[in-house]
Amino acid sequence: MGSLFQRKKNGKVLETWWMKFYINGRPVRESTGTTKKKAAQRILDDREGRAARGEPVLPRADKIRYGEVAEDLRQHYRTSGERDMTEAEKRLKHLDAFFTGYRIGNIGGAEAAKYVDARQAAGAANGTINRELGVLVKMLRLAYERQKLLRVPIIRKLREAAPRSGFVERPMLEAIVRHLPEPHALAIRLCYTLAWRRSEVFELQWRHVDLERGTVRLAPGESKNGEGRTAFLTANLLDQLRKHRAKVEALQRALGRVLPDVFVHLNGNRVGQRVGSFRKRWDKALRAAGAPGLLVHDLRRSGIRNLVRAGVSEHTAMKISGHLTRSVFDRYDIVSESDLRAAAQRLDGHTLGTPAPAQVQSLPVTR
Repeated sequence: MGSLFQRKKNGKVLETWWMKFYINGRPVRESTGTTKKKAAQRILDDREGRAARGEPVLPRADKIRYGEVAEDLRQHYRTSGERDMTEAEKRLKHLDAFFTGYRIGNIGGAEAAKYVDARQAAGAANGTINRELGVLVKMLRLAYERQKLLRVPIIRKLREAAPRSGFVERPMLEAIVRHLPEPHALAIRLCYTLAWRRSEVFELQWRHVDLERGTVRLAPGESKNGEGRTAFLTANLLDQLRKHRAKVEALQRALGRVLPDVFVHLNGNRVGQRVGSFRKRWDKALRAAGAPGLLVHDLRRSGIRNLVRAGVSEHTAMKISGHLTRSVFDRYDIVSESDLRAAAQRLDGHTLGTPAPAQVQSLPVTR
């Protein structure tokens, strides 16, 4: 049988109640954290009930704080490689700022709601907040698995805004790249054709490129989803990449050093350096082409849309673009007004018993 007692210090009886109970015949002494005897008795009964049922009893559950389990999660990410640490730290810094000092057992739905209020007040989008809540839930689940938390609380996510609907038709793409210097234009065409992320294209090195086979390849761990990926190039893109390679080789001879990056500045003050941010160039090209407001990431959405409409199977398109989940892929497969018009033409032909006009589908052609 367990018991309650109050400790003495300097001859005085302390108000906080302590409890003594047994786990597998071994005595455990733990503070109840309360000065009220009835509340302390309920805590003791819970501990004894868990011990009797063989359920985990966590003597330190009321002492473990957020900082400890946050470090556990960081260590897990570092050792497992499950998540890019740069991206993880981006989420964790906001969680750290809010929850540091919290007892982990006190973090639940109500505290998560307060966090949401604070992040929304700071101007964070619901999608961003949901990614951060996902990290928090992962942290709490890991704490539960390591017997540092009695139960994983229910934390509800927010409704996110509709996916961005921006996309680029081929004529508009060509109008944009006409106002971009090389090799920016070539990199943009790759983003559009392969539906790859900007970083995946602009950070390519020549070791990723096989001009004989006509492929570009990311090794496992080099893509956002952590999986390797190989894509074959269209004939026009391959031809352009070979010509670009010749220019880079000439630049290497002139500089007297090896240039491992594919997309480097071919002239100017940063000659030989990898192309980094080019927001001003991009915005200027958009204004010149009459397409202000487009994002480079819209090219990824456009590329997915092009692959599907070219008749490429969704499974293959996902392998090319690097999507792991169908739900995210579907959010990117944008339906345009021309798609809806084509559907009406097909339906009209079906209703009248006449064939609808043929819809020519093809992969984006680059020049």
